[in-house]
Amino acid sequence: MCNARTVSNPATELPSIGILGGTGPAGRGLAARLASIGHTVVIGSRSKHRALEACDLLAARWPAISNRLVCGDNATASHAKIVVIATPWDGAVTVAQENADHLVGKVVVSMANALVRVNSEFQPLVPPRGSVAAHVQAAVPRCRLVAAFHHLPAAALGNIDAPIDSDVLVCGDDRAAVSDVSDIVARIPGCRPLNAGELSNAMAIEAFTTVLLQLNVRYKTRVAPKLTGINDPS
Repeated sequence: MCNARTVSNPATELPSIGILGGTGPAGRGLAARLASIGHTVVIGSRSKHRALEACDLLAARWPAISNRLVCGDNATASHAKIVVIATPWDGAVTVAQENADHLVGKVVVSMANALVRVNSEFQPLVPPRGSVAAHVQAAVPRCRLVAAFHHLPAAALGNIDAPIDSDVLVCGDDRAAVSDVSDIVARIPGCRPLNAGELSNAMAIEAFTTVLLQLNVRYKTRVAPKLTGINDPS
């Protein structure tokens, strides 16, 4: 059964991370990966029962992380120290607004990509403010919004027995928040965080996902970006 621990952590532990919409493939995979590196992870959902099922599924597959998994609704997850929005792109703003009071002053991570598949081609969509991340920031202006994790495949995230060989582009207007998220990325085996600048760059980062997905389809693989020429990403 899902662990019933509280969300708060002692100061010596890594910060708790809540995942809004954590029952989908990306949310579950990220939850498992973050728990595997020592974070207490609160899997949130509109339905507590779905969150319980996702929590139990991960605990059954990875018993070693079961004591770091907590389940609840999205409001419960939004009480964590750091919050990730892992819903489909068209639900990201709504779930952020529904929990806005709990997100004030917190580091909030947007990982959604606005895109659609037309026949065999993936095509990017442009949200009203240019990116999903910018749209979420406008909807909840008092949170410290960071865009990250867009290009990590759900299956790779969830396979915690293997490292993820990928760079992770991180952008945002709050430098301390970007640094906090980059520290989390750096602890994931195989991942290298790269500071991609201000939040306005989220538009290009999100759109680039369509290119990666198209390569996945064409070459029947799982593409991850690795950039050359950067020796010291700090």
